[in-house]
Amino acid sequence: MTTVVEVDADPVVAAPTRFSVNLRQSGIYIAFAAIVVLFEVLTSGSLLEPQNISNIVVQNSYILILAIGMILIIIAGHIDLSAGSVVAVTGAISAVLMVDMDVAWPVAVLVTLLAGALIGAWQGFWIAYFGIPAFIVTLAGMLVFRALTMTVLGNQGIGPFPDDVRTLANGFTPGFLNNVGLGVLGGADLFTLLVGLAAVAGIVVVQWRARRGRIGYGQAVDSMPIFVAKIAGAALVLMFIIVQLARFKNLPWVLVLLAALVLAYTLISQRTVFGRHIYAVGGNLQAASLSGVKVKSVTFWIFVNMGLLASIAGIIFAGRLNQAGPTAGNAFELDAIAAAFIGGAAVQGGVGKVVGAITGGLIMAVINNGMSLIGSPSERVMLVKGLVLLAAVAFDVWAKRRAGRSR
Repeated sequence: MTTVVEVDADPVVAAPTRFSVNLRQSGIYIAFAAIVVLFEVLTSGSLLEPQNISNIVVQNSYILILAIGMILIIIAGHIDLSAGSVVAVTGAISAVLMVDMDVAWPVAVLVTLLAGALIGAWQGFWIAYFGIPAFIVTLAGMLVFRALTMTVLGNQGIGPFPDDVRTLANGFTPGFLNNVGLGVLGGADLFTLLVGLAAVAGIVVVQWRARRGRIGYGQAVDSMPIFVAKIAGAALVLMFIIVQLARFKNLPWVLVLLAALVLAYTLISQRTVFGRHIYAVGGNLQAASLSGVKVKSVTFWIFVNMGLLASIAGIIFAGRLNQAGPTAGNAFELDAIAAAFIGGAAVQGGVGKVVGAITGGLIMAVINNGMSLIGSPSERVMLVKGLVLLAAVAFDVWAKRRAGRSR
């Protein structure tokens, strides 16, 4: 006798609305807020002054740009120890082109970006197609490209850079509508404020669509009051920063560039096939290969991308100093790696987000800036940054073990 069991073809899944906090994903933002509050108190309110916020962005922009490329490499299960040296050699190339050879700065920038991509392709070839571990290849690259920097510069600084390049590194967007009776906002440019409001609107739309998508798949989401509170908190923070920057000299051009890069790479990593392949390679290399992912191609292109971003950072850093020097970029790769891990990247790969890496970089920047404001010696700053990095990685390991035991 055969028993037939009928199963609904389209089961209705109720959308859960319980409140849940993923510490592994949200902990970095909570920690960032706590660090900002701590240094705001320790510096007697100086940390969040308009000029200081602008300084934090401008002085750490190149590290944040490197962190974008580094997070993709770490997600794929690799590492890049040569980023600082690539910053130096590409900055040197741009200086020789613009200053010594008097090449028009747009052409010099394009040639420099191409040089950075070729450097990334060189390293990516040995890693992806020759099978040498990234640690070894980029360690060799750190030495080789530092030597090339000294050779290109003749072991001396070259400058000054054209005004347009210096403006990109140190300049600010012009005021378009000026302050129109905004009173307490103290001279904030109205156009900049409208840009901030547009950014807030974009965040609301993206988060709302993401929430509806999770509900559609029957996944747990925050209750509506909690969801609204999170969006309101993010909006307030963003608008506070926008207002403070607009009150000083308006938005730094480098912040506009950084925002465009963050948006583009967030979309690439989260919304494209290539981005999903990066996560697949880092999450389980063998499974990715069996699933048809072109592992070698993915590995090659993430290092090309790292070289390209390092060349952007190299131009900005040299433009900010108005000189390309043989010691430029020292230890930049360590700061970028630290930013990625503090921002939630997993040591084993397969985990991490661009926004997390930027947040990790900002944590390092606030620690640097805050401790400088209170007069801490450099060795104490290094001590605190090292402990923060260790704590971030330890938390990641603990969270994984806890998740494993709960299954």
